[in-house]
Amino acid sequence: MKKEKNSKLKIIPLGGLEQIGMNITAFEYEDSIIVVDCGLSFPEDDMLGIDLVIPDVTYLKNNADRVKGFFITHGHEDHIGAIPYVLREINVPVYATKLTNGIIEHKLREHNMLTKVKRKVVKYGQHINLGCFRVEFIRTNHSIADAAALAIYSPAGTIVHTGDFKVDYTPVFGDPIDLQRFGEIGKKGVLALMCDSTNAERPGYTSSEKTVGKTFDHIFADHVNSRIIVATFASNVDRVQQVINSAYKYGRKVVVEGRSMVNIISIASELGYLNIPDQTLIDIEQLKNYPDEQTVLITTGSQGESMAALSRMSANLHKKITIQPGDTVIFSSNPIPGNEKAVSRVINELSRKGADVIFQDTHVSGHACQEDIKLIYSLVKPQYAIPVHGEYKHLKAQAKIARELGIEKENIFILSSGDVLELDAQGAAVTGEVPVGDIMVDGLGVGDVGNIVLRDRQHLAEDGIIIVVLTLESSSGQVVAGPDIVTRGFVYVRGSESLMDEARKVLDDTVYHCMDKNITDWGKIKTEIKDSLGEFVWKKTKRRPMIMPIIMEV
Repeated sequence: MKKEKNSKLKIIPLGGLEQIGMNITAFEYEDSIIVVDCGLSFPEDDMLGIDLVIPDVTYLKNNADRVKGFFITHGHEDHIGAIPYVLREINVPVYATKLTNGIIEHKLREHNMLTKVKRKVVKYGQHINLGCFRVEFIRTNHSIADAAALAIYSPAGTIVHTGDFKVDYTPVFGDPIDLQRFGEIGKKGVLALMCDSTNAERPGYTSSEKTVGKTFDHIFADHVNSRIIVATFASNVDRVQQVINSAYKYGRKVVVEGRSMVNIISIASELGYLNIPDQTLIDIEQLKNYPDEQTVLITTGSQGESMAALSRMSANLHKKITIQPGDTVIFSSNPIPGNEKAVSRVINELSRKGADVIFQDTHVSGHACQEDIKLIYSLVKPQYAIPVHGEYKHLKAQAKIARELGIEKENIFILSSGDVLELDAQGAAVTGEVPVGDIMVDGLGVGDVGNIVLRDRQHLAEDGIIIVVLTLESSSGQVVAGPDIVTRGFVYVRGSESLMDEARKVLDDTVYHCMDKNITDWGKIKTEIKDSLGEFVWKKTKRRPMIMPIIMEV
């Protein structure tokens, strides 16, 4: 088949727009598809009992023979979390930098998939050829080391995808963002820029990660007589490094607590991304051998997650650590939107136990603010702007920046997950959509809990359940036992005897009515029971519990 040069490039976000999380985007040219990132998102408040949410990749499954590989920009959950689930269905190689790959391998090992998935470690500046595409990894900075932007070269033109990034001229580990390379690619002509929008509403520049190190130093100097507990994101290896630096400087031993924190720190130190002086790290069991003022705890739970180490400490549920008056607790993170309540609850609990809680100036963002975003646009000079990574308001804020920088309104595309954007140098337009959505993971079940199950859980959570048990004789269809009522989450039965007696009377009347009318169809009897009891309960309590009639035969 002769290749026609007039094909367009398709960009298809399968998740990650309208939210922070679940980033995954397909790039398609003729018979080649490559995918950038493969993240999960955490459940909304109304997703009762759901552990995580992964993207619906029906489109990739339907075109599995054309999918060439996954390119991962960095090792955060919202970019790598769905890999074990998605690669069960679409087994292609995964390309990532060294630390990112280390974290992915740990994840695959947990899912017994290490031998099944091909992994390739990529260096900055390296080019990977797959199908019609060539992909180059460009060095950027972020709140996890080894982050990369991608230049995606296709016959229709070059796309630059920044991944999550900030401009940090003095990073804690490694080199600053490779602005020169962005400029060189920009000079050759870039079709579209897909740029991180998380902080697009914030003016100015994002501070360097090093500034947090200075703050830590001051705090350590001011609190020489107390135990210090630092809560931060497990993945922020540079932040952990700076805590370790301050601890070493002030002669303190460091304990790492929280499963995800222990995992990432062991991966990072194995691969050489963390420099821990000898005899600085101690096991949590050894804490009792040192006075409080000589110890530092680095822990998870800076987002108020109920099961994380810090929350357990604040609620006195932690087996090894008890918060004491005089402890200094540093929150080295900002609450992710939606977590503010949980975070302030933990802060209040800690304060009540006499701890000194510090959360000012102990965090810098891993995402570019407006001036940094402008810098990238000015270097890359794209024909089209496609804001990514953020809620609608963030994408909108970035579109505004692009307009200010002279990009025509019709060349800026705020996409929704599932949109198919076709583009080349002559024009771009959204030409269709593909199926997308949330697949919910609950325990070991992937996708077996859908909207209907969630609706039931919602219903049970709001109004409880009434179970009506009835036994009929098989030959005559007459009532032998019951109807009996069992309730859960509706009313406290011992305090509502009269209500229950009345409900039983309503049921008796209904069942006798059915017998009189010779109704033997179970479905019909169940409907009658549901209707009459439902109406009675609504009148008396203004609640609509789930009503489940169970009929048995003897």
